[in-house]
Amino acid sequence: MADVAWTPSIKTGERDEIFGPIEQYCENLYEVQRRKTRTVTCGPIKFGSDHPIVRQTMATTDTSDVDASIEQIIRCADEGFDLVRITVQGRREADAAMKIREGLFKKGYDIPLCADMHFQPKVALMVADAVEKIRINPGNFVDGRKSFEEKVYETEEDYFSERQFLYEALGPLVEKCKDLGRCMRIGTNHGSLSARVLSYYGDTPRGMVESALECADICRSLDYHNFVFSMKASNPLVMVQSYRLLAAEMYRMGWDYPLHLGVTEAGEGEDGRMKSAIGIGTLLADGLGDTIRVSLTEDPEYEYAPCNRLADVAAGELATNEDSKTRQKAVSTYVDTRDITSFARRSGDLPAQVEGDVVDVRGFLNRDGSVLSYVKPEMFSAENAPYLYQELGCKTAVGMPFKDIATSDSIFMRTIPPSSDTAARTAIRRLIEVSVGVIVPAAELEKDPLPNAVALMSLKEALAKNGELPTGSIRMAISIDGSESEDDLATVKDLDPMTVLISPSSDLSPLHSTRRVFEIFKKNDITANVIHHYVASTKDTNELALQMGTKVGAHLTDGNGDGILVEPVGDAESLSLDVLRRTSFGLLQGSRMRSTKTEFVSCPSCGRTLFDLQDTTAAIQEATGHLPGVTIAVMGCIVNGPGEMADADFGYVGTIPGKVDLYYGKEVVRKSIPNEEAVDALVDLIKSYDMWQDKEEDAEESESEAVATA
Repeated sequence: MADVAWTPSIKTGERDEIFGPIEQYCENLYEVQRRKTRTVTCGPIKFGSDHPIVRQTMATTDTSDVDASIEQIIRCADEGFDLVRITVQGRREADAAMKIREGLFKKGYDIPLCADMHFQPKVALMVADAVEKIRINPGNFVDGRKSFEEKVYETEEDYFSERQFLYEALGPLVEKCKDLGRCMRIGTNHGSLSARVLSYYGDTPRGMVESALECADICRSLDYHNFVFSMKASNPLVMVQSYRLLAAEMYRMGWDYPLHLGVTEAGEGEDGRMKSAIGIGTLLADGLGDTIRVSLTEDPEYEYAPCNRLADVAAGELATNEDSKTRQKAVSTYVDTRDITSFARRSGDLPAQVEGDVVDVRGFLNRDGSVLSYVKPEMFSAENAPYLYQELGCKTAVGMPFKDIATSDSIFMRTIPPSSDTAARTAIRRLIEVSVGVIVPAAELEKDPLPNAVALMSLKEALAKNGELPTGSIRMAISIDGSESEDDLATVKDLDPMTVLISPSSDLSPLHSTRRVFEIFKKNDITANVIHHYVASTKDTNELALQMGTKVGAHLTDGNGDGILVEPVGDAESLSLDVLRRTSFGLLQGSRMRSTKTEFVSCPSCGRTLFDLQDTTAAIQEATGHLPGVTIAVMGCIVNGPGEMADADFGYVGTIPGKVDLYYGKEVVRKSIPNEEAVDALVDLIKSYDMWQDKEEDAEESESEAVATA
């Protein structure tokens, strides 16, 4: 083995002694500035802070089908992508990659290709002749066995002893990439850490970072620096922490390699876009990331719109833009004390029942994250109330609403029906009686009281009234916009509101002004419940998911925030309350807060996929999508099988054409099930572990009049 300058040990404290403690993880905590990186060249494109963010995707064709692959790559290039990754399982695909490259050149396309490599160091050497970039997975590049055998590495000597195998596998590829001017991605995945890393570091962000640093050490020892890092996970919280930790390590060691961002196996539709926005958007808001891929269980062309949108949003937030810089500078001074080396969720106080309460206020908020829905007064008319209950996610019986697992916890109304409207007031009362909170501006309640409502006041108003509630109100909520002084924010502790709604002023950076509020609350030991009040103006549900994931998810990944209220304005007013409620619950579930439906971890398909991933995923979702708290991984092949489903309870994994293996956790429990029988077999497996529940049929109204007057 060559004289590799291995990164000093983290466990013994040697790294801290040499480089000092971890401190910085981004360029600036108070302005959005891109992390300074070197330039990495990949054919005609360049990665790094001096260049635009690179948009990329992955082909889903069988790489050995040269013509089909060329056609799909051309569609991706025409859509706007800068780079396309292809899967290379063996020699046949490596030979095909050369033909694909030549075919694209002949058609006038110089879009660079990246070979996705697992298990095959010798094949990687072959395909380096054909493509501009090689992606290696440190977790399986050397060890071709896909096992979860327990191996115990008790000492650093035991752990370091296997570095020889890593060097022997990776060294030749590094030398070839260096000679040919190829680019490399050292791409660690949360679910496919090697048995060695799992034993020594556990299934953790730290293990992901250390796995990547070993490969980088080999590259650096051979004077090869044309590489980028990635730290992908299907869990956005793990993904964000891993990238931040890697960036922090590079800062303290003086490294400047670019970052490729992605949430792996994000899924499809709004959920896939939401999870990607939570992870990718959060990091881009920190100025981290030089190339991105949004992994969706859809055709690759459909990844471009969300990918491009996230990149454009990130570019717009940079302090190099005068408007953005002005809003960031307008935020009052504060000290950012977030610890990026670990995750802990701030848990806001929940409403407690006190003597004299005539309704149960404990359900107004939820311990795992609350969803508040914006409601207009006309929705409570006699003819609309039954539909409103459904839109809020209530069960109904003979016109009466009852809370279900995904019912809005509370509603927010800017104005209320007059007390003379008996039918509307009765409909509101019925919600309050089943523990749905009704939040209304105090000024409205003073004009026309609503029994047991929650009175909303600005912080200034609450201080002026010394927290006194309007007649009939049962609790207080406070709204803040981030412009308040630290002294005023400190008074929230004595006011003791049921919740605080934070909606940043338009002349402030929403990211930094909200972080400031949470820092002041932490400094003053304020444990009030905090709801992010997001004002939405788009009617495009995919765009809404991207916006909410980016703007609100950036705080939830820090553990800051107890729920979400989406208030539609402008074009967004055409969106149904049901859509906004479901999207809100999707945000909480994507942020690993509140689970109200089955969580699906589905790979985005590639040339290794052994069944129709989109159709199969749809069939599985139809059969099992009603199981909150259950996570199901749908993986097209063994590479994206046990290795990529670390968070899943059950796995559905393609093994050979026409056959599927089923997993419980990381253990294969049923093998070689024919595709046509596999969904039913999965349902049976879930039942065998007592995690199944039958679907509930929609309740039918048994009376012609859904809402009766009291």
